[in-house]
Amino acid sequence: MGKADVLIIGSGVAALQLARNIQDHMNVRIITKSRLKASNSYLAQGGIAAAIAPDDSPGLHTRDTLSAGEALQDEGRVMSFVEDGKRAVEALLSDGMPFDYGAGGLKLGMEGAHSTKRIVHSGGDQTGRFLIEFLHSSLSENVKIIEGEMAYQLLKDGKGRIGGVRTKDEAGVIRTYTGDHIVLASGGAGGIYESTSNHPSVTGTGIAMAFLAGAVVSDMEFIQFHPTLMISRGRTTGLISEAVRGEGGVLIREDGSALMESIHPMRDLAPRHVVAEAIYRERAGGGDVYLDITGIRDFSTRFPSITEQCEREGYPIEAGRIPVAPGCHFIMGGVLVDDVGRTNLDGLYAIGEAACSGVHGANRLASNSLLEGIVYGQRLADHLKQALPSKAMPLVGAQTSSPPEHLPERNRLKKMMMEEAGIIRSEEGLNRLLTWLDGFGLTYECKMDDLDVEDMEDYLIWVVSRLIGTASLFREESRGGHIRRDHPQKRPEWDKKNIHMKIQTGRLKVSVYESLETKIHA
Repeated sequence: MGKADVLIIGSGVAALQLARNIQDHMNVRIITKSRLKASNSYLAQGGIAAAIAPDDSPGLHTRDTLSAGEALQDEGRVMSFVEDGKRAVEALLSDGMPFDYGAGGLKLGMEGAHSTKRIVHSGGDQTGRFLIEFLHSSLSENVKIIEGEMAYQLLKDGKGRIGGVRTKDEAGVIRTYTGDHIVLASGGAGGIYESTSNHPSVTGTGIAMAFLAGAVVSDMEFIQFHPTLMISRGRTTGLISEAVRGEGGVLIREDGSALMESIHPMRDLAPRHVVAEAIYRERAGGGDVYLDITGIRDFSTRFPSITEQCEREGYPIEAGRIPVAPGCHFIMGGVLVDDVGRTNLDGLYAIGEAACSGVHGANRLASNSLLEGIVYGQRLADHLKQALPSKAMPLVGAQTSSPPEHLPERNRLKKMMMEEAGIIRSEEGLNRLLTWLDGFGLTYECKMDDLDVEDMEDYLIWVVSRLIGTASLFREESRGGHIRRDHPQKRPEWDKKNIHMKIQTGRLKVSVYESLETKIHA
């Protein structure tokens, strides 16, 4: 299909930011398994956190990020991230990104675990859509976008360098694409949970591909469950942005009493894992939880897409109450990378939610996710501009055995993940999950070429589910997005410790390292 200078898997904000900033220097090919706008980035209701207000600073933003992440991160890395983030948002403003303004200038919102207003929005609760459309509109003819092809295997040359990817479309056609630099920007894994805010296509396939190729993955136990998904007729139907609570929304019980009043000093704007656990426990005890929006003026203007969603589900905003429940939102773990997105595999990079960059720790601070995509897209672009092209060599996939005979039924797997590796876990439940997954007789060396696209995805989902279950069982404490019923406290011996996993002779190897200090290229 012709060699690209930069081959990007995924089409969210990280992918488009990278393409936008490198297109004048290299030719770029973007491959996405669904459509360009079928991403979590496009769905993002929340905004972008940046210390651009006169009374704010990168130091304050760093402090809030470290606090939300349970101090698992390296402080210097976080400070560098928020400083670059401030510059990146200022650059978007300068380039004409249509952020929301009011009578006093740029509107800045408040979200959970932030100490001051620092969230920029676009279109009220449609920041992701506006940002993706802005970035896409800035792409040149040097960027070619291929939709509807699922990348399923990374290819190596004779020296072990990643130099290409194999894809398959719905018609069963297999294609091979090559590039000097292969970038995973394929998103997280929230779509493997029964209750989720994620786009259905976000199933962790990029993380699984990298792992199967020999990349190190880290922090897979840390899953953020957003506290407020609308629940309608017994199922979650869509996200209710944290910005609603930032504007004065209050979580209440059926009798109208405030849920968070006695649980955390920041009440409704406590860190997400605290609020999600409180709602989960209230619902587990038989009580419903609502978001009271009666104190928010001009709700339909401020939150147009949420208003439309409420009306569609039969909860008019005039009623003043939105029924809510937690759902999977973001994975802090992923493919381990350094400060510019390099993995331990030569030629392979990862950015955005597919990567574990180390800036989120055990729990992501609200609205730091779009910021991460912008920052790491820019950083990797700056790095690749200085990189040398690779020498063309024959590419091969990993040696594989026979195709899988039996695969988990996806809806059943989603239910198992929610029940056993969801908001609250236990050794018993995690062992039950892993035993069930192991019962399919799958290995990390299954041949995928003859599978249809859905079965390919099911196999890669099995890989990601095993990684999450294994890491969750291994970390015997509660911290951030990882809550263990049988180990309810944070344990000092796990401070600054990260769980790394990789393949070694066909088996999963688990190691514990200090604060993501493993040398990526060791």
